[in-house]
Amino acid sequence: MAVPQIWAGMDIGKEHHHCVAINERGERLLSRRVLNDESALLELIRDVLDIDRDVLWAIDINHGAAALVIGLLLNHDQPMAYLTGRAVHHASGTYRGEGKTDAKDAFVIADQARMRRDLGQLRPGDEIAIDLRILTARRTDLVADRTRQINRLRAQLLEIFPALERSLDMTNKGPVIFLTGYQTPAAIRRAGAKRIETWLRNRKVRGAASLAKTVVETAEAQYTALPGEKLGAAMVLRLAKGVMALDEEISELDALVEARFREHPQAEVIRSLPGMGNLLGAEFLAATGGDMDAFGSADRLAGYGGVAPAPRDSGRVSGNLHRPRRYHRGLLRVFYLSAMASLKSCPASRTFYDRKRAEGKGHKQALIALARRRVNVLWAMIRDGQCYHGSLPVTAAA
Repeated sequence: MAVPQIWAGMDIGKEHHHCVAINERGERLLSRRVLNDESALLELIRDVLDIDRDVLWAIDINHGAAALVIGLLLNHDQPMAYLTGRAVHHASGTYRGEGKTDAKDAFVIADQARMRRDLGQLRPGDEIAIDLRILTARRTDLVADRTRQINRLRAQLLEIFPALERSLDMTNKGPVIFLTGYQTPAAIRRAGAKRIETWLRNRKVRGAASLAKTVVETAEAQYTALPGEKLGAAMVLRLAKGVMALDEEISELDALVEARFREHPQAEVIRSLPGMGNLLGAEFLAATGGDMDAFGSADRLAGYGGVAPAPRDSGRVSGNLHRPRRYHRGLLRVFYLSAMASLKSCPASRTFYDRKRAEGKGHKQALIALARRRVNVLWAMIRDGQCYHGSLPVTAAA
């Protein structure tokens, strides 16, 4: 890419952005605070292009509050570079003055884009990948909400019926459904095992007989009604219904994620890799944008996903490898979980994992090593448009 004539750095904010344009000598040509509004941003783009049409834009956020300005710049075919907030923060310390302002940050962003040649350019993500990012982000929030709701439920149940809290695994749906009908020892004893079993079967709970027997035995161990039991039981009922509502919304989102993921042209290729189902495949597309050309190689994709070790050598110390500090946590989750799932379904993955364990590596180390090799395989599959087949060794390099 030819060297631009000017560089426009933008410090992104929720309501306002600040833009600073500089020339090849680092001289400020424009400095403006602009509202995060279409008309104001279009005016800014016109003013910068009036200075020189050969411009490189640089931003420190690539989503959220920056979505509108990114969309407008893409519509105007403007090249954009992305600096992480961490990079901007560290670079700011090398500039004169200890003060921090939006104008200074925007200048640092523009100046770093002027001096550095290793910055990746932002590319427009395909529509399906963007939709999957929205859907998977919402699902992640709901799963976290469900975990918090279950923790509240357990804490409330502990105050009125500790033995029941101890005996129920509320990560499963059956015990949560049970708590929408029965919350106290007395109510469970009055109903009895047979009636509770029938009640659970009518609600399609798996293992109804075993669950009914467990809760009745638990109720026989506590005959004391603790203070606040009546109100506590009402709160348990409310919280249990809340967990069920979250389960229903998560199920609906799973269906939406699967349907949207299957529309992607690479879906079947990604799904064919052992351990990579619809949800992990959708999260992979959401994290990468669906564009492998943006990474350039399997090594860069592995580094972005946190499964490629980074050297930390100094002086006489060499060969000191650690996980990189900057990587995409969501993509690491995809690589790690899919590698773990592949141990049950892929003999090649199991063989590689067992060999690493035999070399003295721990479980996590062996899984990370397996995930790194699987990145090469996935990269080659997407590059060639070929689904995985058993004769392709998981240790093969792309």
